[in-house]
Amino acid sequence: MKYFLTCLFLGLFFTYPLAQISQYEVFFAQYHNELVIRKWKESGTTQYLLINPENLKTQVLNNIEVQPMEWSNAINAFEKTPYIHDWQIEKHRDYELQDAGITKADSTLKGFSLTIDLCPSSKPLTRSFFQNVIKSFEISERPVPLTVTITGVWMQKHQDDLSWLKQQEKVGNLRITWVNHSYTHRYDPKLPLTNNFLLEHGTNILSEVLLNEQAMLSNGLVPSIYFRFPGLVSDKSIFDEVLALGLLPLGSDAWLAKGESIRNGSVVLVHANGNEPLGLALFQRMLRKNEGDIKSKKWLLWDISNLLSKE
Repeated sequence: MKYFLTCLFLGLFFTYPLAQISQYEVFFAQYHNELVIRKWKESGTTQYLLINPENLKTQVLNNIEVQPMEWSNAINAFEKTPYIHDWQIEKHRDYELQDAGITKADSTLKGFSLTIDLCPSSKPLTRSFFQNVIKSFEISERPVPLTVTITGVWMQKHQDDLSWLKQQEKVGNLRITWVNHSYTHRYDPKLPLTNNFLLEHGTNILSEVLLNEQAMLSNGLVPSIYFRFPGLVSDKSIFDEVLALGLLPLGSDAWLAKGESIRNGSVVLVHANGNEPLGLALFQRMLRKNEGDIKSKKWLLWDISNLLSKE
């Protein structure tokens, strides 16, 4: 009930883009072999967000018949699946101030997963970066699998860019895993990390997560099971709060603009919101260097869920 009341209250202040969604709540239930994690009303219809616990993919269904269950019972019901396996491991990754969560796959497979952050920015989307990635991998992988972590404030101010990304999906150029990156992505350059981003005093982590899910859904995006902390900064309290929502925090072992290198199984991080061109330039240099291996499928770009399910 507290989840519902929080979102109902915030909905009075954030009217965009939540006009069609109401009664949004955390809701766990079993539907055949899948797990329901959210429930809401939209255009008079009851909608549900479900995860396939075997392949970690999510989907939206409506008007299904389910009975609510406690999260502890959901864990028991799906304990032998990759999803709960990963969720249990995440419980032991909550102690780092920066980059807690999944950072890489323990894989010997050649390749990596590319995650692209869209934090709030006044600058336009770097569309040329996406176009270069599509061109580099179109022979070996099409649609090209990418992970885009997105914020509500970015969506609100960049509707044309968001439409362009969705069009790339529609025409088969990209297959995007959409990741919740919080609604406001709070940041103050004058504050230390211990009191910054979602750790800033007065931040409501529950609202940041659930409000952004609603913004994603209102914009036609299906939220994945992953959540990326802004700045990759968290503490045990908010990390565990995200886990309690059924989500898997997603870090990175290769934030390129910070000098980290790509390895087999890496979760690579770049920003395409105009604020961090160095990471994009380094990635494109890597593409040119490995052009032959990419075309011969010796250097693959992995869908994030497929990569992590190989752990």
